[in-house]
Amino acid sequence: MSVTDIRPQSADAIVSAPFFLRGELSEGRDVTHRSRDLGVTFATPRIAMDKAVHPRTEVPPLLNVPLKEIIDFLVETGERIRDPRNTFMQDCIDRMAGTHVLPRAVLEGQVKGAAAYLDKRLLETVVEQNFPDPRALDEWVPKQDFTGRKSYIRAFAPRLIHVLPGNSPGVAVKSIAQGALVKAVNLFKMSSSDPFTTVAVLRTMADIDPGHPIVRSMSAVYWRGGDDAVEQVLYRPQYFDKIVAWGGGDAINNVIKYLGPGFQLVSFDPKTSVSMVGREAFASEEALDVATELAAGDVMILNQEACVASRFVFVEADQADADRFSERLHARIVEKAAASGDARPLDADLREQIDVLMMLDDEFGVWGKTDGRGLVIRSDEPVDFHPINKTANVVRVDSLDEAMRYVNVATQTVGFYPFARMADYRDRLASGGAQRIVRLGEAGPSTIGNPHDAMYPLHRFVHWMAHEDGAGPQ
Repeated sequence: MSVTDIRPQSADAIVSAPFFLRGELSEGRDVTHRSRDLGVTFATPRIAMDKAVHPRTEVPPLLNVPLKEIIDFLVETGERIRDPRNTFMQDCIDRMAGTHVLPRAVLEGQVKGAAAYLDKRLLETVVEQNFPDPRALDEWVPKQDFTGRKSYIRAFAPRLIHVLPGNSPGVAVKSIAQGALVKAVNLFKMSSSDPFTTVAVLRTMADIDPGHPIVRSMSAVYWRGGDDAVEQVLYRPQYFDKIVAWGGGDAINNVIKYLGPGFQLVSFDPKTSVSMVGREAFASEEALDVATELAAGDVMILNQEACVASRFVFVEADQADADRFSERLHARIVEKAAASGDARPLDADLREQIDVLMMLDDEFGVWGKTDGRGLVIRSDEPVDFHPINKTANVVRVDSLDEAMRYVNVATQTVGFYPFARMADYRDRLASGGAQRIVRLGEAGPSTIGNPHDAMYPLHRFVHWMAHEDGAGPQ
């Protein structure tokens, strides 16, 4: 971001972002920071390190709280988040609208929509899918092997640092719920784009019951990623078991240098999602309309800020049909962009690269402008930059088999059309490194309880403890 992109602010206009430390609100304007995307300044208190760390000499507050009671409290929290009288959430949206790239209406929908995760049936399903025997969260489960040796197994409450992403406020709600379900002691490192949502949710919880073990198990603070003065203190196995990290390559690489025995990483790595469209899309005008509408829906998830949003659309077609597809895809993206109210121009670097492509008519086709209202680039190979902000790259291939060479471990979701051919490609997609294949147009919400990024996260979060009791009574 250039200096000219930074919004000027008076001292009075600087937004305040409070912290939440094990049940207590911490307010102050001791330190100023700049948001990642807009360069807007916000102020926070200093981090009280002693309050951010829960001593290992004390068992986690949630350890002996029945899972059923935890779920009931989360459900009540969801109801409070959706309540229009909730001043914590309204104030959160007001403040975040000044630091986040997404429009206020989209942010509001994200925050309120995230409360849908706090549903009793959903939470119970997530637990059941992550744990073969969910009793292990509540008790020491007896086991006996074929030799007669007896033991007890417990999914023990972990101590977790969550490095939250900046592109999706809803992840805060999901992360709080998951931390509670595994009965963890949780420290949330908020992002500079959203240093508000996590605290607003925790304040909502404290308003229900300030002394609840969930409330006492949660802390949320902000520091600049890579700040050694903070991370060299907190990123230690004496205090925490694991870092649950979302974010781009720099964020993950910064965490890796602190890993070692007793201090592990559960990483939701940066991912790119794609679409694959077979030649069946050109069987009729109706089929082409359906395919382009579904593809546009996947491109425009969270205005293309989410990791599940499609960036590259591999189309099995000759150039004439690929151009027909691109033209209609562009029209549908423009429609959805207008409805979202988001018309941010593309950043300067991306605009410059696309301007160069526009001059290469023989190799590339370009529909739209770099004004942030929707853009489609047609090429024979994927472009060498990351399409974002309502920008789709249609890659023409003679066969979808050719698209397999572009699938790798950074490929998260693959939206596929026609649906009948999905089973023919799922093994090859998995072999290439992809983690999810869905019907085109359904890249958004996943099946409840399914793996995320090729793992069952809650199963990874907990500290698996064994109590071995020998071969029986002596």
